[in-house]
Amino acid sequence: MRSLSLPRRRTVLSAAAVATAGAALARPAAATALAAPAAGMPDDAVAAREVRDEFVHSWEGYKQAAWGYDEVRPVSGGRNDFFADGRTFGLSIVEALDTLWLMELDDEVALAADWIERELDPAQDADVQVFETIIRLVGGLVAGYLCTGRQPLLDRCRELADRLLPAFTRSPTGMPYRYVNLRTGAVSGNTSPLAEIGSNILEFGMLSQLAGKQKYWDAAKRAMRAVFDRRSALGLLGTSLNIETGRWTDTTSCVPNPPVDSYYEYLWAGAELFGDGELGDWYRLLTGSVLRYQLERRGGYAWYKQVDYATGRTTGRGASELGSFYPGLLGKGGDMDAAVDYYNTWTMVLDNNAVVPEAIDYGDATVRSARNDLRPEYVNSSFDLWMLTGDRRYKETAYGYFAGLREHLRVPGGYTVAEDVTAAPLRRGDLTPGYWFAENPKYLYLMFAAAPRFDYRSGLLSTEGKLMRGAVR
Repeated sequence: MRSLSLPRRRTVLSAAAVATAGAALARPAAATALAAPAAGMPDDAVAAREVRDEFVHSWEGYKQAAWGYDEVRPVSGGRNDFFADGRTFGLSIVEALDTLWLMELDDEVALAADWIERELDPAQDADVQVFETIIRLVGGLVAGYLCTGRQPLLDRCRELADRLLPAFTRSPTGMPYRYVNLRTGAVSGNTSPLAEIGSNILEFGMLSQLAGKQKYWDAAKRAMRAVFDRRSALGLLGTSLNIETGRWTDTTSCVPNPPVDSYYEYLWAGAELFGDGELGDWYRLLTGSVLRYQLERRGGYAWYKQVDYATGRTTGRGASELGSFYPGLLGKGGDMDAAVDYYNTWTMVLDNNAVVPEAIDYGDATVRSARNDLRPEYVNSSFDLWMLTGDRRYKETAYGYFAGLREHLRVPGGYTVAEDVTAAPLRRGDLTPGYWFAENPKYLYLMFAAAPRFDYRSGLLSTEGKLMRGAVR
């Protein structure tokens, strides 16, 4: 649910100082029993108000220090350009739009939508990362239109998508180049990981439906097929491909970790949202192979090792926090026992840390990256599994996650990342990533609020937490 050059939603950051996790990674648990519920959890209405208040706190911090810019630095009061230095797309505004709407903050919805319609420029002379632009900006504009019905949001979305299409149409394989210049259409970056190649079909598919233009769906589906067709005899995929030659540049199967994660997510979600049986068949085949060749148990917990895609040989035992979205996907795909097992694993990691570290090596029980970048993947799984089962214990573990963030990463200017979660006291950084406004508070709020604007029977969110189905107007 989080690239080499930009801090994408699901990409492991470079390793920080190694710190021992010790018994925290070795304490056994029952295979299918959830961790103990959070102590002192309030009732749902109070929890919903708390989450909404914290979202508003961070939103006000952004507005006061960085309005109209991509991201805020809430400690220093500075600003951050996400896509390109010296260029802004108002990323946090686009990311927040459907969250504001779901929380019934209608004055803020109008403020955000007005800015987008007046100020967002899809034709800037900037080389943007195609994947990030699609899941964040295209997805945010699609969701904003679905929620508000404001036609200029859809018009702006179509213009932006048209400027991204050369990354697909100029590729000899149909797999998109990593970068495209929005003004000139020049493409670059001929090696790309699976998530960036194949996490486009929800946003482009919805745009095809709304605009009546098949070209967006066709581009996204062709890219997904190009990846699937390069699976090994074991039914596994590698990590990255040369998009011009179609050859693998990294043959490691590292599911559910980045940078392959959301490719698998979009196979399931594309099948669900658009009724595409072929995508569903691809998801089931690939997931069956992952469960067969990568799932293992160590210390009483379920983990997913890295293997060579052709031989199944073990190549590593790393686990990224960004992979903690996988329990939710497994549950939605019908593998509930595996889903609960892996959720227990990440609940154990959460229970033994102030907030979850970015990356660990479960083979030797060490921390590879001690950062925390306000990632939403664990609570994304909490939301998905609660939606599937109605089990209140998912709310309780999610509230424990929320309480940890509020205690350790709340600052006067909003919420910030952590540079080292193993330090005592925890060492904070200075950034509110744009995805914070799209994801963490949204998943939590929808769990506790009985939100009247969300259809709990049909609601479906993208990998960036954007509402693709289920807006009740």
